[in-house]
Amino acid sequence: MHFRVFDCWRLTAAMLIMAYHFLFFAPYGVEAGTQFLHRLLPLLDMFFMISGFLIASRYATRIASVADYANFMRRRIARLYPLHFLTTMFFAAIALVALVVGSAHHPWARDLAALPLHLLALHGLGTTDELALNYPSWSVSAEFFAYALFPIILLAFRWKGLAGLFALLAVWVGGLEYASSRGVFPSGHWTGADTMGAYRAFADFIAGSAIAVVVGRRMISITAHWPGIVLSVAAVAAMILQAPPYPTLLLLALALTATALAETARPDSTAMLAPLMPVTRVSFGIYLLHPVMEFVFLTVIWQRVLEPLGIIDFYVYWTLPMVATVAVAMLSDRFVERRFGGWIAGPRRPEGKPARMASA
Repeated sequence: MHFRVFDCWRLTAAMLIMAYHFLFFAPYGVEAGTQFLHRLLPLLDMFFMISGFLIASRYATRIASVADYANFMRRRIARLYPLHFLTTMFFAAIALVALVVGSAHHPWARDLAALPLHLLALHGLGTTDELALNYPSWSVSAEFFAYALFPIILLAFRWKGLAGLFALLAVWVGGLEYASSRGVFPSGHWTGADTMGAYRAFADFIAGSAIAVVVGRRMISITAHWPGIVLSVAAVAAMILQAPPYPTLLLLALALTATALAETARPDSTAMLAPLMPVTRVSFGIYLLHPVMEFVFLTVIWQRVLEPLGIIDFYVYWTLPMVATVAVAMLSDRFVERRFGGWIAGPRRPEGKPARMASA
C-alpha cells in the first residue's frame, strides 16, 4: 500500500522547513517570515507520526525474532545513514578548513567535538548542548532511537493491543512532562526539543503506531478524503494561531488517521498524485541536503558575492537553491543512497506479505 497523500505532506513539510532556514539570509522581511514559518514547526511531529505509522504497518507482523529485528535495523540504517554520513562529513570538512585557516567566526571546535556523536547518530539524545554540523540531522538520530525502541511498541501491542499502545504513550508522555517540569529540555517543553529530540520523536512514533492499528482494523469508517483535509487545515490553523501543543498534536493525529482510512479504502482515489511520487520520494533528501545548499548558495555565493553587488533581489535568487536542493536530492537518491544503501542492506531476506497492524 502506497500512501501518496502522506508523501505529499512530507514533501510540503520539507519544503517549508527549507524555506524557513533559507529565509534567515534575506535582507528584508526576515522577522515576519521566520516568525510565521516557525509556527509550523510542529510539522516535524507529523514526520515522526507518519514514520511510526508506516513502520508499524509494514513491520509489526514481520518481527518475531532477534534475526528479524536485526534485519529491520539493517534496512533502516541502509535507508537513512548514507546521506546522513555524507552531509555530516561535508560539514566536518568545512570545520577542518575553518580550523586550518583559523576562522574566528566558524564554530569549528564545537562541530569537530560533536563529530563522533553525529557519526554514531547519538546527537539527538541530549549528548550535545546545541545543534552542530548538519543541524537538521538530529531527526536522523531521533529516527534511529525510535527504531531501536520499536520492540517496546511491539511488546505493548502484543500485551494489550491498542490499549497497550495508549498506555505506553501515556507513560512516555508523562515522563516527558515530568522532565519538562524539571527543566531537562533546553527548549523548555519536550514538544520543542531538538538536541533532545529523540525523546519527543518516540512519543510521535508511538502515536503513529496506534494510528496504524486504528487504520488496520478500520475502527472508523471513513472513505472520503474531505475529513482528512478539514482536520489537516484545522491542524495548520492551530499552529498559525499558536494553540497549545496537545490540541495541535491531536489534530495532526486525527488528520493522519482520517487520511489513511480514506486512502486504504480507495487506493485509486489518489492516482492523480502519482506523477508527483518521484519528487515526494526525496523528501528526506531535501530535508537533509538543504543545509549543504544553504552553505554553497547562501553563505558563500549570496553573502560573499551577490548581496554586496546588489544585482539580484534575494527573493528572486532564493528559488535557485531551492530548485538545486530538489535536483541534488533526486540525483542523490538515484546514484548515491540506493547504491550505498544496497551495500548496507545486503541481499533481501525472504519476507511475508505485508500485513496491517490489525490484530493483538
